[in-house]
Amino acid sequence: MNITIATLGELLVEFLAKKENQGFSTPGEFWGPYPSGAPAIFADQVAKLGFCSLLFSCVGNDAFGEMNIARLARDGVNVKGISVLPNATTGSAFVSYRTQAQRDFIFNMPNSACGLLSAGHLDEELLQQCHHFHIMGSSLFSFRLIDAVRKVIGIVKENGGTISFDPNIRKEMLNIREMSQAFEYILDYTDFFLPSDGELDYFGLSKFRDEDKIVGSLHQRGIRHVVVKRGPRGSSYYSADEQYHVAGCPVTVVDPTGAGDCFGATFVSLFLAGYSVPDALAHANAAGSLAISQRGPMEGTSTLAQIEALLSQQSG
Repeated sequence: MNITIATLGELLVEFLAKKENQGFSTPGEFWGPYPSGAPAIFADQVAKLGFCSLLFSCVGNDAFGEMNIARLARDGVNVKGISVLPNATTGSAFVSYRTQAQRDFIFNMPNSACGLLSAGHLDEELLQQCHHFHIMGSSLFSFRLIDAVRKVIGIVKENGGTISFDPNIRKEMLNIREMSQAFEYILDYTDFFLPSDGELDYFGLSKFRDEDKIVGSLHQRGIRHVVVKRGPRGSSYYSADEQYHVAGCPVTVVDPTGAGDCFGATFVSLFLAGYSVPDALAHANAAGSLAISQRGPMEGTSTLAQIEALLSQQSG
């Protein structure tokens, strides 16, 4: 498959609290480190599906950075866009679970290597190879990163490519002024918008109450494909003249991190490869389910064969 799908943003390590409601204010045990970062999970999933996957990011010259690069390279991601910064440390996140669905995070990103990623780190030759660019809202936490996103959007659009945007909103980041300002700019260039059903409220779209009207307002803005993620309830697709609703694949939840990233990577990759919308949605739902069935944010990325095995099992 010769479609090259690129993404940009945080590449870090993640530590997971072993006990529910463990919190961060008292000593406790954690699993980790695990390779992580929403764009990195997306890129890993694209590669495991057999597509050309390119990630732009930065890590420190440390063991955490080495681990991340080695893992992505092993799974087939083109890691030439990852810069190793000698005077910075690789980003990190600590996660505590209130329930299987509710999590609290402490992020070390703005002051880490990935927080220093700028337009100057982007290799122009690699950018010219990109057919599609995926943007994660969680990556828009500094002016440097936003400028880098703008640069990639300009080059990909100039070359006739497409853009997808997953708002991926984290409450810990909503007070970052640069992030909310960038959302409006990016939506103007978005071809595929992939919010969760709960994220529509953030964009002030809940005033319509009726989801069809919400989606209609997005289409009027120029967004051609709207895909709403509904977790275990599946997902929905809306274009100007089509809509589809596909049920989810129920599995036992081990770790919810990465489900939306794997969903988005699978839907976008397979849609661009010519899969029908219902098939792309079904595969994306299965990819999200496989993601949450493994502990660790990137440990549940899946191949096409693994996705199809789950779909076959569910239909049987």
